[in-house]
Amino acid sequence: MWDLILWIIAAIVGIIGVVRIFQKQILWGIVLIVVALLIGPGGVSLFT
Repeated sequence: MWDLILWIIAAIVGIIGVVRIFQKQILWGIVLIVVALLIGPGGVSLFT
């Protein structure tokens, strides 16, 4: 169950990061994408 919740949160944060990059807010976009990779269970999860 936790994996699904973390995956959904990571996906939302990653999408927001991509949107920020398209809005010319490069630094925020990169930060959000890195956070999404750290949260996501498929990446380097902070919670495992």
